[in-house]
Amino acid sequence: MSLNLTDITLTYPDGDSRLTALDHVSLDVPHGSLTAVVGPSGSGKSSLLAVAATLISPDAGTVTIDGTPTAGMTRGELTDLRRHRIGMVFQQPNLLPSLTAAEQLQVMAHIDGRRPASARGRAMELLDAVGLANLAHRRPHQLSGGQRQRVNIARALMNDPAVLLVDEPTSALDHARGAAVVELITRLTRQRATATVLVTHDRAHLSAVDRIAEVHDGRLDLPAPAC
Repeated sequence: MSLNLTDITLTYPDGDSRLTALDHVSLDVPHGSLTAVVGPSGSGKSSLLAVAATLISPDAGTVTIDGTPTAGMTRGELTDLRRHRIGMVFQQPNLLPSLTAAEQLQVMAHIDGRRPASARGRAMELLDAVGLANLAHRRPHQLSGGQRQRVNIARALMNDPAVLLVDEPTSALDHARGAAVVELITRLTRQRATATVLVTHDRAHLSAVDRIAEVHDGRLDLPAPAC
């Protein structure tokens, strides 16, 4: 399994007591598969994604990324793990306004110490994979919302992650663009063999995912695979 969450419990302070955000949650996501996590607002979806991304340490349970247990890692080790093994697609693309689409991706390689020439080649390969090679020179204000989200996805794949975590990618898009983005994430999951978790409140575009996991009050329910 490329992403493994085992018996995760996460609580937050809530006055004199503690609020349970995740209640003994377990989830295995193999390479090349996409699990959608759905549920109402406040159900624990975002907390699950944050734990999977190693941004929050759970009260109990274990997180394993591409065969590497994260328990006991230092902050620096976790940062390094995220940089090399985890790709994150945020709800808002948060692209740098002064950079072109290609440069948005190249920044990720620069942080990782890669040579400019190899970074440019990798960026163009990924922009081609998301259908934007001909727009590599454009800046965010010259791109549509769907195109900006595609750059966001390509950027998350720049360092060839084993795990791809996607947060509400369709929330700011219309139905057609939202469907196209989910189809793209599904296709890239297969092609790049990532273990992908997609958090969403919108069930309309999930017909092709491998599984749909429902979160209610911090508990995870894994029904039969999606048709």
